[in-house]
Amino acid sequence: MVSKALLRLVSAVNRRRMKLLLGIALLAYVASVWGNFVNMSFLLNRSIQENGELKIERKIEEIVEPLREKIRDLEKSFTQKYPPVKFLSEKDRKRILITGGAGFVGSHLTDKLMMDGHEVTVVDNFFTGRKRNVEHWIGHENFELINHDVVEPLYIEGLAKRVGARLLLASTSEVYGDPEVHPQSEDYWGHVNPIGPRACYDEGKRVAETMCYAYMKQEGVEVRVARIFNTFGPRMHMNDGRVVSNFILQALQGEPLTVYGSGSQTRAFQYVSDLVNGLVALMNSNVSSPVNLGNPEEHTILEFAQLIKNLVGSGSEIQFLSEAQDDPQKRKPDIKKAKLMLGWEPVVPLEEGLNKAIHYFRKELEYQANNQYIPKPKPARIKKGRTRHN
Repeated sequence: MVSKALLRLVSAVNRRRMKLLLGIALLAYVASVWGNFVNMSFLLNRSIQENGELKIERKIEEIVEPLREKIRDLEKSFTQKYPPVKFLSEKDRKRILITGGAGFVGSHLTDKLMMDGHEVTVVDNFFTGRKRNVEHWIGHENFELINHDVVEPLYIEGLAKRVGARLLLASTSEVYGDPEVHPQSEDYWGHVNPIGPRACYDEGKRVAETMCYAYMKQEGVEVRVARIFNTFGPRMHMNDGRVVSNFILQALQGEPLTVYGSGSQTRAFQYVSDLVNGLVALMNSNVSSPVNLGNPEEHTILEFAQLIKNLVGSGSEIQFLSEAQDDPQKRKPDIKKAKLMLGWEPVVPLEEGLNKAIHYFRKELEYQANNQYIPKPKPARIKKGRTRHN
């Protein structure tokens, strides 16, 4: 009896122990599940938080990156290397305004004056000029670039009067028209058709000279007038229709070189650096009357076409088209005055200058081909389908 009772007791104890163990096991399981749940929730929250932080970081990066770019640009501007500039004292340094200073001749004049140590302000509307022509000066303390169209007048003649400045007019050999005197000296009055297809340019330059000298007499402003003959060199506009750019472009692209008329018309071509030196000499001189700036070495248009063709090594043919109305038959400057009063004459040989121009045009064609644009030579200043050899 005792042993049975003992067995029942042990059995009851075991059952309770089993229940207790099962309860403990259940609690352990619940705790484990709860721990996993809490851990998963933590990881999920952490993931959401990290994604949110990542999105915020990306947003901040989008805002900050342009600022970093601007800082890099500023750093570049501070460390930009400019062409060598001569130091001038305040007394010797001039402040010079160049209208059209981003164009062909204007940009070369800008280079010369900047390297001579002067302060230069360029005004240009970039219609034919380009920022690329003067971008190597942007940021320099002596240089300023203004985008402005002179259809809204700057009244530079009034500015010159107010500050006591000297006014230099870039005139042209076109004031001589189709000359009856050869070579053309400054005292020749010209032979211009006032109502022909070239009249706007020819007469426009003639009246510009008239107005400058009238202003000089009326207001006492110092005036210098340069009569510029045919000029060529790097930075010429590729589609300006002038004979040099047309011939070089046609030869490089294997197209016929177009000669208007028989090609017996003569021209005299000077390299741009020679012209710039002449302009600076005139600007610094006491010569108030007009001065011819050009190269007296005379060539026919046909000779010139053949020369460019040979220098390029082109197989292009020479194509003859109808002669343009009022196209000057002869053009050659008399530069005795420039030699005597300015000590100036051109020094760059024609072939040397042409090789530099050809190299520039070849590089421009490569650049524009990479930008999916191939310029075609076309006549400029056309009136009813006619052009000029200029």
